[in-house]
Amino acid sequence: MTVTLPRLGIGTAAFGGLFTPVAEADALDAVRVAAELGVRYFDTAPRYGHGLAERRLARGLRESGPSDAVVSTKVGWLLRDGQTVVPDWTERGIRASLESSLERLGRDHVDIAFIHDPDDAADEVRRTAYPALRRLRDEGVVRAIGFGMNHADPLAAFVGEFDVDVVLVAGRFTLLDHRALTTLLPACAATATQVVVGGVFNTGLLAEPSAAAKYDYRPVGPDMLERALRCQEICAGYDVALAAAAVQFPLLHPAVTTVLVGCRSGAEVAANAAAAGREIPADLWAELAAAGYVPAELLTAV
Repeated sequence: MTVTLPRLGIGTAAFGGLFTPVAEADALDAVRVAAELGVRYFDTAPRYGHGLAERRLARGLRESGPSDAVVSTKVGWLLRDGQTVVPDWTERGIRASLESSLERLGRDHVDIAFIHDPDDAADEVRRTAYPALRRLRDEGVVRAIGFGMNHADPLAAFVGEFDVDVVLVAGRFTLLDHRALTTLLPACAATATQVVVGGVFNTGLLAEPSAAAKYDYRPVGPDMLERALRCQEICAGYDVALAAAAVQFPLLHPAVTTVLVGCRSGAEVAANAAAAGREIPADLWAELAAAGYVPAELLTAV
């Protein structure tokens, strides 16, 4: 892959108002602080706020972003009037999706384009969507291609079938969810496919565990909340914030290149960057492994 990805990137779903509205000034400040801290990878998508996240990212990069920013977006869904979004896996649809993203981003290319959530569209991906994206890579409109999904097993199947550069998996390789470990990550290691892991806080639970938190986009249940609180307690015994362990956990696997953290403000960017840089004792990883939060085979990386 010709794109060099850093260990930490910024996810921009919040820029589009995921769960709660975000002021434009806060989104722009997030990009500014990221640039100041040397964070240069930003992931976005048309579906994030019906194009709003892409537009805000474009303005932030234009006004204060790093000159060497790496930008990924996603294809396969077309925006319609109101808040309607429709899937279109044809070559025309893939090109239209990317062209509209480039217009919103104010760019003539993006570094990475992911086919976005083609969960029920394997045949369409095979016939039209993937060949179209491969041609766009050949034309230089994108530098790298892959898939971005919330489900590890179908993503692993795509990695096994198609020549892709990088994949983005959200919420399936965290302290609370190891489902990418058995299928996706071995497939990526075998094919030298880079892995970006998003959703490391499992929709917020691993950032601030509480009964009001969400887990996997839904209100958290009592059993999962208890697990998160116990994980937090173990981390506190080493004077390490739960968020720091959550951000760094995916990087224990050698196939994982990058972790994405969603941020709503410059303050959140700064906090997540600090979490990513916090030194974590090997003994903490070992205790988390003993409690089932870290697969034991990953301790060799500590």
